[in-house]
Amino acid sequence: MRIGRRAVTTAWATGAGLMMLAAPRSLRAQAEWPARPVRIVVPFAAGGSSDSVARGLAERLAANLGRPFVVENRPGLAGTIGVDHVAKSPADGYSFVIITSNQTINETLQPRRPFVLLRDLTPVAAINRLWLVFAASNALPVADFAGFLAHARAHPGRINYASSGPGSIFHLAAEMLRQRAGLEMVHVPFRQYSEARTQLIAGEIQLMADAVFTLEPLIRGGRMRGLATTGPARSRLLSEVPTVAESFPGFEIGLWNGLLAPAGTPAEIVRRMNAEVNRVLAEPAFVEANARLDIELTPAPPEVFAAFLEQDIARMREAVRAAHVEPEG
Repeated sequence: MRIGRRAVTTAWATGAGLMMLAAPRSLRAQAEWPARPVRIVVPFAAGGSSDSVARGLAERLAANLGRPFVVENRPGLAGTIGVDHVAKSPADGYSFVIITSNQTINETLQPRRPFVLLRDLTPVAAINRLWLVFAASNALPVADFAGFLAHARAHPGRINYASSGPGSIFHLAAEMLRQRAGLEMVHVPFRQYSEARTQLIAGEIQLMADAVFTLEPLIRGGRMRGLATTGPARSRLLSEVPTVAESFPGFEIGLWNGLLAPAGTPAEIVRRMNAEVNRVLAEPAFVEANARLDIELTPAPPEVFAAFLEQDIARMREAVRAAHVEPEG
């Protein structure tokens, strides 16, 4: 759903300027926002899909608002470290975090994490939705998805698959595939998911899932083999690669990105940031650049994004159970 233009109140009295001077410092700070650099934390390593999203968004926000928007990578524990850092940051409108499906999965898989998503953070803006591709090492003697399934079934326990950590979307996607296809595979989590790509190319691991636009250049360059994508239809970037659903109807799992702030961030700053993000998402050049990467932009007001998060937490809980992934102890 696209956000409409915000209503702007004009009922200021003649003495509004004097009232602003007399207002509490917090109100003046909100009116001046942003008065200094704004930080966007990415809870994953540089080079991944969320990092690319954050950097593209930060560049446009900085240009539009005339203040630096600084991207800071804080990877670890499937995004938990970076999100927790922002949850504990001052609620002053200068710290935000990019989140993904990983965080709604973690609500089920990481019951002992140090924060509760919708208690300790405030939904600000939905950004996009995109799908994954399973890619195999060229060292595997397989040519396509059917060949991979046959090879994996013939060699139980010999396929190592990567993830960005237990409970990550990449972990859950592979576990869903393992369960639906009846495979025995070994999970290899990476703190730096960029290292997983290197290890796949080197043949040290045999399988990984990542955003289509992240792996597409490596697949096109012959450095790894695209097996199947995870959306309801084939990707425009890899139209020759089948979907998992063509073999296992109903299989669907993807990434999305959204922006959160610490709980207690002033509502006016949340609304302003939401409007500025949606402004970027509507810029023709930004729309075109994302369309080339087969990324769907999803602008929405904060309350719609909050409702989506509640629904996705419930949906991911069911997906975790269906894939028989055990919560961490």
